[in-house]
Amino acid sequence: MTDSSGIPGPGPRSALALRVSLLGWSLVLAPGAAMGTVLATVWITSASVVALGVGIPLTLLATALVRWFADLHRRWAADRLGAAVARPYLPTPEAGWPVRLWTILRDPASWRDWAWLVANSITGWFSCGLSLLFFLCGVFYLIYPLVYQLTPSEVFRTPLGDAFRLHSVAQSFALVPLGPVFFLLWYTTAVRLANLNAHVIRALLGPTEQAQLRARVLQLATSRAETVDTQAGELRRIERDLHDGAQARLVSLGMSLGLAEQLLPGDPQAVQRLLAEARESTSSALTELRDLVRGIHPPVLADRGLDGALKALALVNPIPTTVVTRLPGRLPAPVESAAYFAVAEALSNAIKHARAQHIRITVEFVPHQGGPAGHLTMRVSDDGSGGASIDSGTGLRGIARRLAAFDGTLAVDSPPGGPTEIRMSLPCASS
Repeated sequence: MTDSSGIPGPGPRSALALRVSLLGWSLVLAPGAAMGTVLATVWITSASVVALGVGIPLTLLATALVRWFADLHRRWAADRLGAAVARPYLPTPEAGWPVRLWTILRDPASWRDWAWLVANSITGWFSCGLSLLFFLCGVFYLIYPLVYQLTPSEVFRTPLGDAFRLHSVAQSFALVPLGPVFFLLWYTTAVRLANLNAHVIRALLGPTEQAQLRARVLQLATSRAETVDTQAGELRRIERDLHDGAQARLVSLGMSLGLAEQLLPGDPQAVQRLLAEARESTSSALTELRDLVRGIHPPVLADRGLDGALKALALVNPIPTTVVTRLPGRLPAPVESAAYFAVAEALSNAIKHARAQHIRITVEFVPHQGGPAGHLTMRVSDDGSGGASIDSGTGLRGIARRLAAFDGTLAVDSPPGGPTEIRMSLPCASS
């Protein structure tokens, strides 16, 4: 079934429940339109007396109220449209009142809030108020005979003007059919009017295209800086591992071979021992080099792809791990590498902190319509103790930085007591 907004719905009962819910919201949003007019008046008045000094705290207070009021409507519009309406405000610096006030006054979003308050005083009554009026008219005309009976003879006797005067209760029943007509008007327009109001809210309270572009540029600049820092840290780690590991063993190996060369004419047994030590040092150096290379780019990832690499990772995991992959084939190598290390880090966090009995890894490529591009989604879930947070440690923050380099996202759902699910997403194209 499809409701009047053109959005598929599960059935008549759910459609009626949706309209009843919107009716309840109309009882809140319609008076809210009048409250918005009051807030607009307060904000304009306080901003106009800033020069008197007393206007500074009044403007800051009015701004806080207006933004709180706008946030409520953003959340409502997001629920109605099924897409978040972002807050477009510039960051307010931690400084004195004059600096904060100047930041607020030069923020275009503050003035768009004011424009929305004025527009909402009209569109709010037109959308929510009109829907509420249709419903109340339906109730009113449906019980019109009862109203006629209970009210004085001076009122409700000419509902359609002096040309149509009622003289008895029996005649008042002629108006009862108007009740279902208004109910039908309410039923067919409630969703459309609510969507209209939500679109107005998103248009005026959401970020403009220019603001979205600025936010995107800032996000890319931050992501690039974090990626550069991460790569620099990775290079320092590789240098340190080479210096403290393989390089030290190779230096020791050279010294052992030099000593063996000196002892060869007079002490063959000592030479034999030194050669045995050199062979062990060689083996250890090779092992460390393999581990170092595996940390840079695992050979199994290059040979068997992301699917095989994750299954190999699960095989050596001390906690039973299930891997489910739905991939169209090989993905771009940088994406596979980022996805592998992101999952590996999430798996490592679960092993260290979750005290889980089972871990599940789900990796799926979700294509976009009309092309090979899509999103690689990864979920690492466990039945452990929960309580994981991006802000609680460096592991998840490292994953977020790694994904941000590819415009990816990270979300954590980990209530205290568990279970935990880490959701990651990477935009990419299938091969």
